[in-house]
Amino acid sequence: MFREILAQDAARIQAQFDLVLGALDDIDVARAMGYATQGGKRLRGFLVLESARLHDVDATRAIWPATGIEALHAYSLVHDDLPCMDDDDLRRGRPTVHVKWNDGIAVLAGDALQTLAFELCTRPEVGGAEIRAGLALTLAKASGAQGMVQGQALDIAAETAAEPLTLGQITRLQAGKTGALIEWSACAGARLAQSDPAPLRQYAQALGLAFQIADDILDVEGDAEKAGKRLQKDADAGKATFVSLLGLDEAKSRAAELVDQACAALDSYGPKAETLKQAARFVIARDS
Repeated sequence: MFREILAQDAARIQAQFDLVLGALDDIDVARAMGYATQGGKRLRGFLVLESARLHDVDATRAIWPATGIEALHAYSLVHDDLPCMDDDDLRRGRPTVHVKWNDGIAVLAGDALQTLAFELCTRPEVGGAEIRAGLALTLAKASGAQGMVQGQALDIAAETAAEPLTLGQITRLQAGKTGALIEWSACAGARLAQSDPAPLRQYAQALGLAFQIADDILDVEGDAEKAGKRLQKDADAGKATFVSLLGLDEAKSRAAELVDQACAALDSYGPKAETLKQAARFVIARDS
């Protein structure tokens, strides 16, 4: 059931991207934006749409921030792949944006996707001014120097640190780099309904950490063809990860515990939260 809903939501988000990006001038930056937003699991967009369904928010409202968070995630990947960052030439099984075009187009496409995210979250269709302002403010915090960008900066600093990061330091790093956008996505439905996002925040914090541990596990024992990207980068660079610090078996056990915590955080919603619980189980069973 969950995989079907995930696929349906991914198709809805892609259709929204086609609509929005199709209205732009046919130039390299716009083409690169469209290229960067194709494919992927759309997990963050799904979390927006599913948390909206949990609060009986109409999909015609939720599709805008769902597409917005996927635009922001795509921007982060385009910039993360650049030679000055992680220097990757493969993303989702295809050449990265700077490889297909050039560094300049990749930077500009990422910049444009970031601003597009805020445009989509503040469209009149989303709701009243207070709701739209709340989504924009929380997204700014989640994606900037208090969230994702901070995590990325800590990750870059770790590459030249004298000592490998501790478990606590990696947890903090990943709470920003990966977890902050996942948390924003899961809480979006409550914010659209002007409800308390606390249970979804607890769910997302556990989910985000489980997601990153699963990524570290995939980096060790995954299939590069299925993952659509180069694996074992962290090991090659000598960087500390959850797997290197905990060991493979303990990392898997920790991820499973976090999934249990995520599911327990949703108990107050009853059966309506089952799809979100399935999503939590999916993040540690995926192969990409």
